[in-house]
Amino acid sequence: MTACALTRLTLTDFRSYATAELALDGRPVWLAGPNGAGKTNLLEAVSFLIPGRGLRGSSLAEVGRRLPGEATGRAWAVAVTVRSSEGETRLGTGVETAGAVRRAVRVEGETVAPGRLSEHTRQVWLTPAQDRLFLEGAADRRRFFDRLVFAAEPLHAAHVQAYEKALRERMRLLTDGPPDPAWLDALETRLAEAGALMATARARTLAALTAEIATRGERPFPQARLSLTGAWEQMAADGAHLTDIEAQLGKALAGARDRDAAAGRALTGPHRGDLSVIHVEKDRAAAECSTGEQKALILNLVLAQAARLARSPDAPAPILLLDEVAAHLDARRRAALFDEIEALGLQAFLTGTDEMLFEGLAGRSQGFRVDGAGLTGMG
Repeated sequence: MTACALTRLTLTDFRSYATAELALDGRPVWLAGPNGAGKTNLLEAVSFLIPGRGLRGSSLAEVGRRLPGEATGRAWAVAVTVRSSEGETRLGTGVETAGAVRRAVRVEGETVAPGRLSEHTRQVWLTPAQDRLFLEGAADRRRFFDRLVFAAEPLHAAHVQAYEKALRERMRLLTDGPPDPAWLDALETRLAEAGALMATARARTLAALTAEIATRGERPFPQARLSLTGAWEQMAADGAHLTDIEAQLGKALAGARDRDAAAGRALTGPHRGDLSVIHVEKDRAAAECSTGEQKALILNLVLAQAARLARSPDAPAPILLLDEVAAHLDARRRAALFDEIEALGLQAFLTGTDEMLFEGLAGRSQGFRVDGAGLTGMG
């Protein structure tokens, strides 16, 4: 494992913070305070240290601080020092002008592409928005699973983005016209290329997670049996070659033009699949389990991904962001969560309204009180 921990976090005009700074020592970090105090804002700031829109999926304008009466968020910045086995590296991201549509990223003061952030930090997170993962539509489960894939394979996000862009352009052409065959051919080629890469990456992550979960039988979290229902992911799981998936997907898209135009949406492709999760002990779909069991299943998936990534020798160990997770666990599972974070040697950021939730981390973590007065270290 390549160690990775934040040793300093600085916010400027980010969400509720005009300025904020945390000095960290690499141990797990808990943040306690009332709802609305800004705990999740700190986690979201950390989540912008990888490519993408952060753990809330927010636009750049949304995260800039706004005073009453201000229509546009201010320019904002998040800066950190990352400690690894190779030394310390300064990272920064933000927007330099209010309303900017692209964010700047700097590594040691040098402007770089956002994708370069993945060379220095990886993250896995769990938020209250994911509590209803098994009760919402398939799109939410795909996004959740793609986030797990992305943590292991950073290029996956670019493939998803390329696929979704080509998919939108193809549907506009089919529904608004004119449906130029040459342009449709080009778009479907791009869709097939990106879609095949997506399907194979998902299948790899599924296989790796299944193997990891199988080793977690003694932990007080329910085991999950995972599968991907998409035809293209199933092809990949069955061992089909990337080029074969690409060829068949391209052929399927070309043959579905009239049907897709009539439906107003593409009816085949990796954007149609779903993640199936079965509670192993009960042999029951996660959606049929209790709320507590569903949350424990999701947490076990996140921990399994973090554990396997922590063993990767050529990439930074993941940072865990667990928003309001501890409050939903009983004392036994909460203690097991804390022990596992420590055993994996990972830096984790946890939030909760009650400091007592984190008593089990005493002496092996840093704690901060978050309230209207700001951030107060708790020893």
